[in-house]
Amino acid sequence: MNYELLEALIQGKKEQFEQAADQIWGFAEMRYQEFQSAQLQKDLLRREGFEIEEDLGGIPTAFRAKAGSGRPVVGLLGEFDALPQLSQKADLTRPEPENPGAPGHGCGHHLLGAGCMQAAVAVKDYLLEHPCQGTVIYYGCPAEEGGAGKAFMVREGCFEDCDVCLAWHPYSATFASVSSLANARIIYNFTGKSAHAAAAPHLGRSALDAVELMNVGVNYMREHMLPEARVHYAVTDTGGDAPNVVQAHAQVLYSVRAPRTDQVYELAQRVHNIARGAALMTETQVDIQVVSSYADVLQNKTLDGLVYRHMQEVFPLSYTEEELAYAQRFHEVGDPGDWKTYQAMAVKLLGEKGRELFQGAMADVCVPPMPLKTGSTDVGDVSWNVPTAWFGSACFALGTPAHSWLAVAQGKSAIAHRGMAGAAMVLARTALDLMEQPQLVDSARADMERAKGEAEYQTLIPTDVKAGSF
Repeated sequence: MNYELLEALIQGKKEQFEQAADQIWGFAEMRYQEFQSAQLQKDLLRREGFEIEEDLGGIPTAFRAKAGSGRPVVGLLGEFDALPQLSQKADLTRPEPENPGAPGHGCGHHLLGAGCMQAAVAVKDYLLEHPCQGTVIYYGCPAEEGGAGKAFMVREGCFEDCDVCLAWHPYSATFASVSSLANARIIYNFTGKSAHAAAAPHLGRSALDAVELMNVGVNYMREHMLPEARVHYAVTDTGGDAPNVVQAHAQVLYSVRAPRTDQVYELAQRVHNIARGAALMTETQVDIQVVSSYADVLQNKTLDGLVYRHMQEVFPLSYTEEELAYAQRFHEVGDPGDWKTYQAMAVKLLGEKGRELFQGAMADVCVPPMPLKTGSTDVGDVSWNVPTAWFGSACFALGTPAHSWLAVAQGKSAIAHRGMAGAAMVLARTALDLMEQPQLVDSARADMERAKGEAEYQTLIPTDVKAGSF
């Protein structure tokens, strides 16, 4: 592979992808509403000569952009959805919303999608200079944040023509591969009976009481569940703001996580029973709706090895003095728990010498593949069906937690753009490796089957639930 040519191709067009990332940062559109973000990407890739298929899987903001011909077919999984109530002015080291109450890109998906596009275009341009068999597909994947966009796309067969899929994610550290927790999101709608809370409270049945009792019950359950499992909730409807009315309806949204999908299923059944018990105690009714579900990411030895080799070639990144000074300002106001978590990972993997790492404002080390499960992503659903690699690139100062205003504030910075370009280079090198050495695809497929063992892919999303219903 001609690395110098590939580097020149990426650097030659980097400004248009930085501008695309910045524009998507400004759009900050929530799950399944990413119309401007998707259109911008389709327009850019169409100008670059990609063949575009819109409304992929029947999802208005999902699409596929294809270039090249023949096999192997390498898919790049782009995301571009934002998070609620995380609006933040760029480059400020204090929380100050640009538009109070509006969404913001607190997970870096504006960089994620633009970086995958940058890699896809570089691969396409490289193949024009060095023709060989191979197709690159950029997948516009909506609604990763809670909406399980890729899980619905898997259900609709959107990735069946892929031999391998590659993905990355912006973080405040750089790592070659980790796994993730399986996850389900479940809405519990309680219905009771309204009444005057002073004149005739005995005639009412409080749905809000049921929600509160359910939450107490789940909190008592925590002592008796897998240590690796996680359960979170948000009360999304209190039934009103009048205390002198018995609330006839209330809603709570739960996120249930565990290392494997079957464990999520078992844990969710226990949460369901607690909800039913709360309804029984309050003489209310509960309707239970599973609205999204993510599988855990299956790590792939062949692909992770390729990614790690190229990450060692590309990282650590070189920063200007100005960029390091910028990062230092955010590092100083950040959360030490964030970088200490990464440091603990390094100690676990490398022993005491790992304690010397993660000392500055920017991560200066690439962590090798490790069997750690953290967070959740619908990349997991793809990985159970197509051999997949998923890695992280440092785009924020150490001490920047994901899903925070700190991440939004740094989202248009030079360090964010530099991390995105580094990820694009790793993606492009890995994709071209697979095209120039197609036997690696067979090895990756065998790795996926070994990782699955006796288990089969499953999703907890009911067949009658459609993408965008949540």
